[in-house]
Amino acid sequence: MTSNDSRVIVALDFPATAPAFDLLERIDPQQCRVKIGKEMFTRAGPAFVEQVAAKGFEIFLDLKYHDIPNTVAAACEAAADLGVWMVNVHASGGRKMMTTAAERLAKRQSRPLLIAVTILTSLGQDDIAEIGYAGTPADNVSRLAALAEDSGLDGVVCSPLEVTMLREQRGAAFHLVTPGVRPAGSSTDDQKRIMTPGDAIRAGASYLVVGRPITASDDPLASLAAINAEVATATA
Repeated sequence: MTSNDSRVIVALDFPATAPAFDLLERIDPQQCRVKIGKEMFTRAGPAFVEQVAAKGFEIFLDLKYHDIPNTVAAACEAAADLGVWMVNVHASGGRKMMTTAAERLAKRQSRPLLIAVTILTSLGQDDIAEIGYAGTPADNVSRLAALAEDSGLDGVVCSPLEVTMLREQRGAAFHLVTPGVRPAGSSTDDQKRIMTPGDAIRAGASYLVVGRPITASDDPLASLAAINAEVATATA
């Protein structure tokens, strides 16, 4: 594992390991971190995580744990044993679930960042109403982020459109990880609440999760470099 200053997390959302390894050969672990989600982990398992880590990439293991407290805490500890840099849970799992996981990881000499998913960026107003959430997506993101911080978590995943609000509410040290980031002019795919990389950083995002604009690009390295350059300009 290595450390770098990049704010970009490349989503390794592939149906098999071969294209993922092909991409990893074309990008530099000093220029990004990588995210391994449910599809890849289910297909390739912990061995894939260890292989990616062995190539020098810091890993956000995006499995969004949501279960009874002891089960989630044990899963977070298993993720930490793999040497990942960041792992996440669903904030809707509640205070006891999040606190138990945070306390379990705090016992380790070295631990990954533990963050919570608030409202999925694919969900709009009608979607959250249909599953019984009152208020707007922003209302629920604010409520769940406060609960996550109070439960001892390091940050949350949120839409870039809620970053400014959360940065004001939760302060500078709270990590805000934002999917739904798309360079200007690119496809929005299935994301409903999106922002460009530069705008998301200026709004206060800590890290940007970027998938298809890099992984589906004809030149992934150039696309990553362009996003890093946009981030650098936004932080200058």
